[in-house]
Amino acid sequence: MSGHGHDVIVVGAGPAGLAAACRAAECGATVALLDDHPRLGGQIWRSDAHPPKGKAARWLRLAGERKVGWIAGARVFAAPAPGRLAIRRSNGNLELAYHHLVLATGSRERLLPFPGWTLPNVMGAAALEALARSGLPVKGKRVVVAGTGPILLTVAKYLRGHGANVRLVAEQTDQSTLYRFARGLARRPGKLARALFLRAALLGIPYLAGCWPVAAEGRGILESATLRREGKTWSEPCDYLACGFGFVPNVELAALLGCRMGEAGVEVDEYQRTSVAGVHCAGEATGIGGLDLSLVEGGIAGYAAAGRPEAARKLFRARQSHGRFAAALNEAFALRGELRSLAQDETLACR
Repeated sequence: MSGHGHDVIVVGAGPAGLAAACRAAECGATVALLDDHPRLGGQIWRSDAHPPKGKAARWLRLAGERKVGWIAGARVFAAPAPGRLAIRRSNGNLELAYHHLVLATGSRERLLPFPGWTLPNVMGAAALEALARSGLPVKGKRVVVAGTGPILLTVAKYLRGHGANVRLVAEQTDQSTLYRFARGLARRPGKLARALFLRAALLGIPYLAGCWPVAAEGRGILESATLRREGKTWSEPCDYLACGFGFVPNVELAALLGCRMGEAGVEVDEYQRTSVAGVHCAGEATGIGGLDLSLVEGGIAGYAAAGRPEAARKLFRARQSHGRFAAALNEAFALRGELRSLAQDETLACR
């Protein structure tokens, strides 16, 4: 196992990791960006079948311009000593040394169990979109998108745009809570415009509030989903059931390193520093906050890790603003009733 040294190592090549790596490299630090996938972008931006656009294209281009070192297909499996990581790759193990480490390990979808949830073609909403981005044919397939949060609209739009027959979107949050959240968007024109754009893109597709899946049926493969709304249940024929009941931070690596945890995820200070000296954390691993908050947190962590606290402080106001929106989002789309109990039971079972 050979060793290599870097000023900053960033684990996770999603938005937060890309922002951290780019900002640290901007300051002249030698930076290595690790991910277990062969392509940059994380779950949200990675695509094997389509070129990146918008913010994704800009940050991916910036990573190249800043000459960020890219180590693909790399998984951290141990921390043999402070300032060192043991990496497993297909061509052998590698040990890396660092002065500062940024954890941007992201999150994973929360999938709640129900009868039939292990049938083939019952999967996470974001997972189905990721598979479609990687080339899974969805044209003509009947899809039910269910769960909670704006991710449902994003996934439904993408699938419809690639030829899927999206039967409906089942949102567990009730209509009155959705109205209150929508009124709050008036203070954020950009977010409101995005919400209206998504709804317009889904015209003709039922969007059912206070609705969720209670079962999946099929003989060896998914054939239909049973949905519940206002005390009534019915069966909806479908080829895919895409479920997403929020996200759970990926904190395993932070725990391995001994970082202190809070209620939301990895505990950090204003510079995204963890309780372990030299280790920062940014993005969804510190708490579910969305794309914009992840990018800002990643930037703060990158600047701080490169010894530029004054540059990091310039991003504090943006982080505060995005954090307020994330809090409102998490409150509006929090699991309720029997789904909340189910999520709590699942969490306890995993401990």
